[in-house]
Amino acid sequence: MSVPTRRRLSRRGRRELLALAAAVPILVAVTACSTSPAPTPEPSSDPITIAVEAALTGDLSANGQDILRGAQLAVDQANESGGVLGRQIVIIEADDKADPATGIALAQEIVDGPAVAVVGIDDSSVGLKNLPLYINGEVVPVHMTSSDDTAGEGVTIRPKNSQISPVEVAYIKGLNATNVSMLVDPSAYTQGMADRLSKALNADGITVTMTPIVAGKVDYTEEVTAALSSGPNVVYVSTYYPEGSVIANALAVAAAGGSTAACFMGLGNQDPGFISAAGIPDSQGCVFSGVPTPDEFPAAADFISAYTAKFSTAPGVWSVFAYDSVRLLLNAMTSANSTDYAPVLEALTNSTDFAGATGPITIVPATGIRPNAPVTILKVTSAGAFALAS
Repeated sequence: MSVPTRRRLSRRGRRELLALAAAVPILVAVTACSTSPAPTPEPSSDPITIAVEAALTGDLSANGQDILRGAQLAVDQANESGGVLGRQIVIIEADDKADPATGIALAQEIVDGPAVAVVGIDDSSVGLKNLPLYINGEVVPVHMTSSDDTAGEGVTIRPKNSQISPVEVAYIKGLNATNVSMLVDPSAYTQGMADRLSKALNADGITVTMTPIVAGKVDYTEEVTAALSSGPNVVYVSTYYPEGSVIANALAVAAAGGSTAACFMGLGNQDPGFISAAGIPDSQGCVFSGVPTPDEFPAAADFISAYTAKFSTAPGVWSVFAYDSVRLLLNAMTSANSTDYAPVLEALTNSTDFAGATGPITIVPATGIRPNAPVTILKVTSAGAFALAS
């Protein structure tokens, strides 16, 4: 689905009509009264509006609210320093509920409104549907999807599945696994990750079997039993956390009954809600592919301090990526000396060695992807937090 052409033209047309309306009185005055040059128009003092889109309610809201807080912190700091281009920045909160249909409706509303950019969109199923709407509507996307199918649709500083998969392959091969069983949610990102990993493991002679799961169930004992029936060395769980946490409980029961299969959770399960739902002991029975937590980024100390002081809670894993996404966007507006779509997007895609809290950020112009996006293997500590696995 794409935004109707008339919407795109009306956004441009409004700018042209405003410019014409401003110019006509000046031309009349010059003709009637003077041959002096027309005065330079005053720069806009209207605020710069940015939408922050994430799952702000529902099962994935812990990460969504964390994304919103990280973005808000970046905006507040910019405003305290005078804003951007002499203008303050305001945020529109956009709750896509991790639902593609909701995401489409939101994008259409945002394109028709005052926002010049959107930050967030961390659910790949949503981004696959609404990122083209933002592009066609000339709202600059700085998104957080992991699907490679969204490459070239704005920019992202979060790792793509082509960057995550090699880390997962290396980990499984390091276990000397010969048989891997997968439990897979068939949504866009999770199925894509499972397919990519399966292909790579097969190429190395490792046997892979897949068992599909239906999202939303409260018990996956049957599916876990099926996954373990082939005697795997590793059970790889390509789901999001609500399902992953229930599967972790079932795998823990199986381990207590004698199963020796290692539990490996895909990145979609890196959510604080996972640990709360599964419990610390069962969460500790698994490792996770994911990104470093904020305290593991050497450049994030100031971010952590400011976030904790402002929100009276420690930052979650995705807030620091949202924070850097907003800062990268505002830096592009400053470099372009504009908030218009084309110059801002060009400045974004040509970002080089931007000093982010997540480390230096460079964007590949052709894809909008950060080539050095951080990916790692995580564990859960006895305190109930994600940390780098030893």
